[in-house]
Amino acid sequence: MRRDDRVVFLGEDVAAAGGVFKATVGLLEEFGPRRVRDTPISEQAILGAAMGAAMTGLRPVAEIMFSDFFAVCWDLIANEIAKSRYMSAGQVSFPLVIRTANGAGVRFGAQHSQSVENWAMAVPGLKVVAPSNPHDVIGLLASAIRDPDPVLFFEQKSLYATKGEVADTEIVEPLGKAKVLTEGSDATILALAAMVPRALAAASRLSAEHGIGCSVVDVRSLVPLDTRTILAEVAKTGRLFTVEENPRLCGWGAEIVSIVAEEAFGSLRGVVRITTPHVPLPAADALEDHVLPSVERITETVRKTLEDA
Repeated sequence: MRRDDRVVFLGEDVAAAGGVFKATVGLLEEFGPRRVRDTPISEQAILGAAMGAAMTGLRPVAEIMFSDFFAVCWDLIANEIAKSRYMSAGQVSFPLVIRTANGAGVRFGAQHSQSVENWAMAVPGLKVVAPSNPHDVIGLLASAIRDPDPVLFFEQKSLYATKGEVADTEIVEPLGKAKVLTEGSDATILALAAMVPRALAAASRLSAEHGIGCSVVDVRSLVPLDTRTILAEVAKTGRLFTVEENPRLCGWGAEIVSIVAEEAFGSLRGVVRITTPHVPLPAADALEDHVLPSVERITETVRKTLEDA
């Protein structure tokens, strides 16, 4: 917002209250009520205003408080924002970012805990990003705001308290580029958002306790998808594990598995998806923890699969 005065920000409680998750504290004080605006409790109004602003030359960042509420305004996202640039033959552009709190882990129950990035990646015309750490939140959001296309930016709500080193310089991370976090020769683990630290912890445990070396890849961007990096890592190990918070049916890992099967079948020796079962998310602590992929489940799944091979 300091760099480009065309960037405006709007959403429920994002200004005076600093956001329901306190992610936007200080923006109103610095940039004022013309550029940082609280909206009514209406997802359609938020995205309708943001869409119009993008069409007329601004670069709006709109916040939908919970990704579950995309269901309320999905017509605007899937039928209008995603398609209007194509249908206008490029005469209208949509430099629009929709931020949203996504996923489980904070006991909010079935209607406020869904992981819905797979909804978004199924719609042509949208870019879909899900960071896993503070550095990538800054770098990927910077790229998303500068992008000429609509970007859905999923912030996993259980990660909001995460702390990490962030350089006091401009940070811009390219969209569509996965990041290899660890190198190993026995298995490749793909993870996204909150599943990335769990995959890293499992990989550390597998190495220390079982002598199993895993490459952990932070997918970061589902659309565009960095198939080059993913295929290269799978080719090294021959074994692919996806760690997905979203429900198993039609999850993002299923699409990646299909790509790997088509493009790297000759080097593939096994595929396992580690997911949340296809159930509404429970609110009870023990039940929510049970259904989400855990460090223990990731570790045991990889260990057992490799030992049984």
